Amino acid sequence: MDKKTIREVAALWKSDKQQYVKQSTMSAYALILENHILPAFGDKSHLAEDDVQAFALKKLNDGLSQKTVKDILIVLKMIQKFGVKAELLEFTDWSIKYPTEQKSKELEVLSISHQKKLMQYVTDNFTFRNLGIYICLSTGMRIGEVCALKWSDIDLGTETIHVSRTIERIYIIEGNERRTELVIGTPKTKNSIREIPISKELMKLIRPLKKLVNDDYFVITNEVKPTEPRTYRNYYKQLLKQLGIPSLKFHGLRHSFATRCIESQCDYKTVSVILGHANISTTLNLYVHPNMDQKKKCINKMFKSLK
Repeated sequence: MDKKTIREVAALWKSDKQQYVKQSTMSAYALILENHILPAFGDKSHLAEDDVQAFALKKLNDGLSQKTVKDILIVLKMIQKFGVKAELLEFTDWSIKYPTEQKSKELEVLSISHQKKLMQYVTDNFTFRNLGIYICLSTGMRIGEVCALKWSDIDLGTETIHVSRTIERIYIIEGNERRTELVIGTPKTKNSIREIPISKELMKLIRPLKKLVNDDYFVITNEVKPTEPRTYRNYYKQLLKQLGIPSLKFHGLRHSFATRCIESQCDYKTVSVILGHANISTTLNLYVHPNMDQKKKCINKMFKSLK
């Protein structure tokens, strides 16, 4: 077997992989390689379980989340698998142990009163930029999806929004050159391409505008050029500050929408489809946390059915 280093195998893996995945996915892989995998394993030609385990623990101690460390190791596994298949690396089986996470993280969402305050502000102080925030709270769309939304995606006849693209700034590595590029592409997964019904309240805001705007313009700039997520995120942060609403990540608007749907007893499958999740388990794990009342009701209901 002609032994290669992880660095050499990774380069071959990268040029093979980019034929099959989205440019933004490839860009995320390239960042993981450059920042984490190559500095630690680039010169090795063998991946020992002890080394990978030590690497994982070090990354956790450096403050990375378990999810991030797992994502890094998924890329490392893909490179190893590619190398073994091409007979450039020896196969070593490694399974990594993680410290038990003591407390599950609370999902960050707007309180009902803060959500009402934000939606009322948008209604009273209409701008296209503010409309984007109202859309997110009414549909659960992701920031990249709302930045890429065009007027032509809004259908007044069926009263739906068609989500079919997203916008993101990605990192490009070409030889020694490093740059970023704004890319409009398809959403996260095939389930993310979806139709979302427009609420009556949102229709009130959109209907009069739709007759006046250019269908080819982006909704939140109302221009031919979109705004990028980073700029929009900064605008949103300032708006919360101005309204005296506690700081909340932009993605928290999506969480707030989903949480309100679950609180209103919407069925989980429908919520999952509206959010564009690849499977219902993502929705259940994120948003469905029965409280003691619901647990009691459930057990009482079960005993009732026995009688």
